[in-house]
Amino acid sequence: MVFDGWKGGAGSESVSTRGGVRIIYSRLGEKADSVIKRIVSTDKRQWIVVSSDREVASHAWSNGSVPVPSEEFLPLLEALDAGGLHSGGDVQSSEGNEDEGTSCECRKGNPHTPSRKEKALKRALGKL
Repeated sequence: MVFDGWKGGAGSESVSTRGGVRIIYSRLGEKADSVIKRIVSTDKRQWIVVSSDREVASHAWSNGSVPVPSEEFLPLLEALDAGGLHSGGDVQSSEGNEDEGTSCECRKGNPHTPSRKEKALKRALGKL
């Protein structure tokens, strides 16, 4: 978890671990988005990045990680807890949730087959 210290953080970045979760507070003048991008760029492994920020999501995809929109994260966790994803449940797609005025991405192939991004999301969440 990365928390924003942009306006009220300490002079340096602080890191602690609780219950197996690493908690990072960005330093004063540094946004959490910058810390997330740095971690995803430098630690070359697949991260599950929970953020609704398009720039952070794009950066995550380009570095081999899987972004999950914040509003979809809780239902995905509930599906994991209920065994939905492990027993063949579907991962909800964020298609149709785009801002108005953006162009429609037309996909080739079978419309019932999940996209590469949807498959990557399901694979990553299956590892939790």
